[in-house]
Amino acid sequence: MTTDQRIEASTTNIFKAVFPNSTNHYDTLFGGTAMHLMDEVAFITATRFARKKMVTVSSDRIDFTRPIPAGTIIELIGKVSHVGNTSLKVSVEIFIEEMYSLSREKAITGTFTFVAIDENKKPVQIL
Repeated sequence: MTTDQRIEASTTNIFKAVFPNSTNHYDTLFGGTAMHLMDEVAFITATRFARKKMVTVSSDRIDFTRPIPAGTIIELIGKVSHVGNTSLKVSVEIFIEEMYSLSREKAITGTFTFVAIDENKKPVQIL
């Protein structure tokens, strides 16, 4: 399987409903909750690509461009954007979908860096 095929095969999509227990006093998704979900999707994506133990080493940048209101559905999409020797980057986007319309818009983007590790928690080659 080529690297491009592995990237395509490891792309991860997860849907969540935004309920009031995950929102702040503005009735929008907590930023920390969004980052938690993004890191989880990025981890799954990285693991599916490398099929090795992966750890997050950084969140390079997260841009919050739209608030995510309660009562919406969000889709998180993780895709490998760069592959190094022992590390890789995963881009994650969150889209808002209104439950009762066809409205869909990008709300958050971020990039996470992961390192593959062995049983002694030392970096190992990905490919």
